[in-house]
Amino acid sequence: MASKQSGRLLSLDILRGITIAGMIMVNNPGSWNYTYAPLHHAHWHGLTPTDLVFPFFMFIMGVSTFMSLRKFHFEPSKAAIWKIVRRTILIFVIGLALGWFGQLCRGLASGESFTQAATHFDTLRILGVLQRLALSYGFAALIAIFVKSKYLSWLTALLLLVYFLILQFGKGFEMSEQNIIAMIDKALWGTDHMYKDYTPSGEQIALDPEGLLSTLPSIAHVLIGFLFGKLIVNNKDNHTRVEKLLIWGTILAFSGLLLQYGCPINKKIWSPTFVLTTTGFAAQLLGLLIWIIDIHKRERWSRFFHAFGVNPLIVYVFAGVLATLVSNIRFGWQGESISIKQFVYHSLLQPWAGNYFGSLLYALLFISVCWLFGYILYKRNIYIKL
Repeated sequence: MASKQSGRLLSLDILRGITIAGMIMVNNPGSWNYTYAPLHHAHWHGLTPTDLVFPFFMFIMGVSTFMSLRKFHFEPSKAAIWKIVRRTILIFVIGLALGWFGQLCRGLASGESFTQAATHFDTLRILGVLQRLALSYGFAALIAIFVKSKYLSWLTALLLLVYFLILQFGKGFEMSEQNIIAMIDKALWGTDHMYKDYTPSGEQIALDPEGLLSTLPSIAHVLIGFLFGKLIVNNKDNHTRVEKLLIWGTILAFSGLLLQYGCPINKKIWSPTFVLTTTGFAAQLLGLLIWIIDIHKRERWSRFFHAFGVNPLIVYVFAGVLATLVSNIRFGWQGESISIKQFVYHSLLQPWAGNYFGSLLYALLFISVCWLFGYILYKRNIYIKL
């Protein structure tokens, strides 16, 4: 069954919506000090439910890339290249703009003038979630139209193998600034433009989880999604789709889980086993959703996620802007200056729901506001493609 937009697979929209809702929820707790364990990223090696949402979205991006490039017959025409380059630049610039907007609002909240707050370009983070999406999509899509599809699986395996060797010989599995990922980012734009993390001993280090070098396996990640998109399109029968998604998803997931003893699963460096395991899980979940929604027609439960799934990136951007505003718009309350977020969590939710459950309720409330925004667009048949 297709969604309201002709030609779209409802199950894919629902999976996309689930991942966007998950990304928004884990990014917006009431307090980072009171967050349930499954809603935390693994500190270094390992995998939590939270570590699945971003790679799931990248997998879906790969599936969607196959479907969108069909009209260009997977050939490097001017129209295809322009669409890919334009979309890559647009998403990357929006990611930079979100980072700049966050610095602007934090500066204004701390008492700086608009000019001062708006010109902190010396500390603007260059990379980030949207930038990772942009680069991964752009390179994967260009590869898909320049390389014949029968070679893509081999190329993907080669990318992961080369990246593993780079990690192995470049201290890539070490959480330190001697890690080759950190060293490349530091050499390109300096630590002031990088994400800062903390080692288990509490030492702050500049090691970006969306580093430039770790974009290499994320390109492979999108290419795997692209190949699954080909599998879905080439198999019209939903039972066959489910069978192949579950089989290949299981092969990938088990490969990643078994190989982790030599190559740890690690989101922050986007290790090859992280790619294999998460793409495998994503394929399995997509197969399950097709079985539930498209074969057994049980879709009423999924309507909430549909509004997220048809406008994923614009809803994610809205969530980023909203999170910045509620954290930095302040007002007087009981003799103190507090932000909207502090008021909602500390004054309304925490007193009766407690620290952890109150923090979760805040995240769910935040998701509900974002859903309302997405639902308004959905009901008005407004589909914003970045």
